[in-house]
Amino acid sequence: MGFPVVRMRRLRQNENLRRLVRETTLSVDDLIYPLFVCPGKSVKNEIKSMPGNYQMSVDKLVEECLEVRDLGIPGIILFGIPEKKDEIGSEAYSDDGIVQKAARALKEKVDNLLIITDICFCEYTSHGHCGVIKDGAVDNDETLKLLAKQALSHAKAGADILAPSDMMDGRVGAMRSALDKSGYTHVPIMAYSAKYTSAFYGPFRDAAESVPKFGDRRAYQMDPANADEALKEVKLDLEEGADIVMVKPALSYLDIIYRVKNEFGVPVAAYNVSGEFSCVKAAHGNGWVDGERMMMEILLSIRRAGADIILTYFAKDAAKLLK
Repeated sequence: MGFPVVRMRRLRQNENLRRLVRETTLSVDDLIYPLFVCPGKSVKNEIKSMPGNYQMSVDKLVEECLEVRDLGIPGIILFGIPEKKDEIGSEAYSDDGIVQKAARALKEKVDNLLIITDICFCEYTSHGHCGVIKDGAVDNDETLKLLAKQALSHAKAGADILAPSDMMDGRVGAMRSALDKSGYTHVPIMAYSAKYTSAFYGPFRDAAESVPKFGDRRAYQMDPANADEALKEVKLDLEEGADIVMVKPALSYLDIIYRVKNEFGVPVAAYNVSGEFSCVKAAHGNGWVDGERMMMEILLSIRRAGADIILTYFAKDAAKLLK
């Protein structure tokens, strides 16, 4: 049976009809807001390539998180910019590290907000890579030991969820073992399971001051050409104890989000990364697109693909519209 009996436009006539039959919804409950914390006091430096985003000292971070919480956003993910860097990124697992200080302050001053912390070394190492360098390359197994130390220090500081983004083989298992042995069996791991080596990370590397001093990260992050490999990465992380898996970036990898959700049926996060954000902001600033409509369409597409959780620099803007 077809036209004229079937008229697809009947249910598109007005917003209330469209609301009744809408298949995918976007809620503030789906959003996580990434934030950058740095040393100092009263510091709030705007990141030029990411308008409206800042490197903030702990006191300013607390103020920002109070606003985030009041907008109804469930949580934030923290990235640290240390006071000093060295070859092994020792500030990453110091009890006095910048993320550890921030986590303790947020636990004391901001209630009802999930604190997710990034577990990686690229922001902390003098060479900008995600682990220990031996013979010009990242040593996987030596790096695992330090990642476990970093995870444990973040859990002790009050992190609610740990998010390893390093893409070392075996890191979820190493972290899970260290956490469980120390009594942190309740702390979930949100693994960057399918993290691709992407051109969309450029503004983030400015924000986190984590540009590699030599080479690139193709030897440990995934090749953008591969899809089946992503499913294997996710499977391994789940077997090692991951509670949530992530696909990063989001927009160029909607097919991966869809396949991961269909294959495993577990909570899936997607990172709407800095380059995706900055492209929209730049186009809107030039009057080329309606930035608000494009933002909401992008976020809805990520949900439609199967993501349960969206990490996005649009979180505050979207939350205001959704309210």
